[in-house]
Amino acid sequence: MDFRIAAYGVIIRDGRILLSHWNEHGRNGWTLPGGGLEGAENPSQTAIREIFEETGYHAGLEVLLGIDNHIIAAHSRQPGAAGRPLNTIRVVYRAHIISGELAHERGGSSDEARWVPLEELKSLKTVELVRIGLALNETRPPNGILIER
Repeated sequence: MDFRIAAYGVIIRDGRILLSHWNEHGRNGWTLPGGGLEGAENPSQTAIREIFEETGYHAGLEVLLGIDNHIIAAHSRQPGAAGRPLNTIRVVYRAHIISGELAHERGGSSDEARWVPLEELKSLKTVELVRIGLALNETRPPNGILIER
């Protein structure tokens, strides 16, 4: 089994959530801004970097909301994945915008960033991580850090 560790931010402001549109290898959907660890990064550094790359915003992290994992079966992975399943470990933070302007990622796995009114989420094609991030955000205390066991 292969492993991928990634970090994401749940950013809600004025009744809207910041999402990026993942569009890679013929698959797409709206997701939380974030992505995979690179080099010697820790998850918080990854979340901050990925939020900037995908949305143009510099973000601050407020609290660790939780850690989720998702198993992708070998047959569902993209070509060239060596026929092994993938365990994606997803670290999810509550975050806020510090500075910057909305911008779309260039040359990455996402092609658009958008503030989406929360009441319009059901009409969008979102990945499961959006639902998970919102649920974690709803159940976590504003300043507490809880880690799933």
